[in-house]
Amino acid sequence: MRRRYSLRWYLAGAVAARAGDEMSGPALMLAGFAVAGSTVEASSLLAGITISAAVGGPLLGALLDRAGRPGRLLAWALIMYAAGLGAVLVGLGRLPFAVILVIAVVTGLLGPALSGGWTAQLPRVVPGDHLPRANALDAMTFSVASLAGPALAGGVAEALGASSAVVVSVALIAVALPAAWMLPARPARPARPARPARPARTRGARTASVISDLDAGIRIIVGRPSLARATLTSVVSCIAQGMLTACIPLLGERVLGSPGRGAVLLSCAAVSALAAEAVLARFPRAVAPDTIIWASALVQAAALALVTVGSPVALIAAGLVAGIGEGPQLAALFAIRHREAPDHLRGQIFTTGASLKTTGFALGAAVAGPVVTWSLRGAVVAAASVAVTAALAYFTIRSPRALTALDPAPR
Repeated sequence: MRRRYSLRWYLAGAVAARAGDEMSGPALMLAGFAVAGSTVEASSLLAGITISAAVGGPLLGALLDRAGRPGRLLAWALIMYAAGLGAVLVGLGRLPFAVILVIAVVTGLLGPALSGGWTAQLPRVVPGDHLPRANALDAMTFSVASLAGPALAGGVAEALGASSAVVVSVALIAVALPAAWMLPARPARPARPARPARPARTRGARTASVISDLDAGIRIIVGRPSLARATLTSVVSCIAQGMLTACIPLLGERVLGSPGRGAVLLSCAAVSALAAEAVLARFPRAVAPDTIIWASALVQAAALALVTVGSPVALIAAGLVAGIGEGPQLAALFAIRHREAPDHLRGQIFTTGASLKTTGFALGAAVAGPVVTWSLRGAVVAAASVAVTAALAYFTIRSPRALTALDPAPR
């Protein structure tokens, strides 16, 4: 008898894949700088592999939802992602930078496989009664990865060279392949009465079908109030997080004495996020996920307000408070997606959501860049205002209860 796929196996694979993903961006940036000696080219590699996820997420999710063995497709996505990282590393210094950048962008299209694509498979790993706790544990893998990935990239690059950091990130993704490959298959659909044979669908018909699925997934995200509110709030929160990230080097220089020390803020946020998620995993039903979504945005706004104090103690405290907001918000977002997403569109909803958050983060960082050069304090205050807006945005979409009161007729 085949042994049942365990949650531990799932979590081990998720940690490895996500740590490799979190490590890959900084490692590529360090490798690009080591070879080209240009901060512009180095940051372009990081931007290229990140921003393209916004395009790849929805399509990858639609394909995962149509696959009988989504784990196999997920594993192939990891293989191609790792191969893309290797191709960038091999091409640096040998190929024109424009070609390397194109490879990075194409590789980034598969990035959502390591985030939303993996999480979408969780309901087939654990029974429904255990899903809230498993969901919180899954969110913890992101915090572990965000803490370990950049630290590993810096440590390996310092000890063995920037190219070795990219190799290690590829190795971590490869370690996750067995866990992805053996993910449970989609339950077989009930047999239907025999029908007259129909001509095989043409490539155009299959493409139209995928486009139809993409449209259906977007309609679910927009049309289900709980999911729409959670998605909107989390994306706006990511804009604020991107704005803060753009401030990190200058905060490190002015408050902690060195631009590199600004990363302490991110480390503090990752540690406290992990701790908050551990508490949530212990008491998964203590607070409704819908409440956590908007309340955590206010917690992040409070953290950004602390940053404006301008002292080292306040900056570290701000990082800890930010993590208390970010970690539970991610777990709550996953819980709402699992609750609201139809099984046949689950992968697409998770990967599309991950793509929207990535886009929000990139937009926040891009907007804050010019503002930081004008006023660091102004950029942080703007980020805090955006975080407050994220909480308020939650209430701009009517709740399911309100909609039922307005239109009680059954449909």
